[in-house]
Amino acid sequence: MRTLVKAAKKNSAKAANQETWELRLYVAGQTAKSVTAFANLKKICEEYILGKYRIEVIDLLKNPALAKGDHIFATPTLVRKLPVPIRKILGDLSNTERVLVGLDLVRGVKPHET
Repeated sequence: MRTLVKAAKKNSAKAANQETWELRLYVAGQTAKSVTAFANLKKICEEYILGKYRIEVIDLLKNPALAKGDHIFATPTLVRKLPVPIRKILGDLSNTERVLVGLDLVRGVKPHET
């Protein structure tokens, strides 16, 4: 984990010099899993891409039609719109290593190696 975190912090310095990260978190109401996913996402963003991100939370109970655009089939789902390519991560985002790899903050490490 330490090696992964060091690599993520190194890559986050590069990310800070790039465009704003656009992240969409799809949830289905204010469930414990949804609240946990948002808290975990916020913590990761504050640590690794501080000041260079925008989170949009989309509640599919209020706007179910919005799931179609990003092909959402389960919640919570995080979609990284920018920087491209689009990336998706399912679940409550509690596995920080998996989220760092999924967001591509750590390069050269395959998700199945974490």
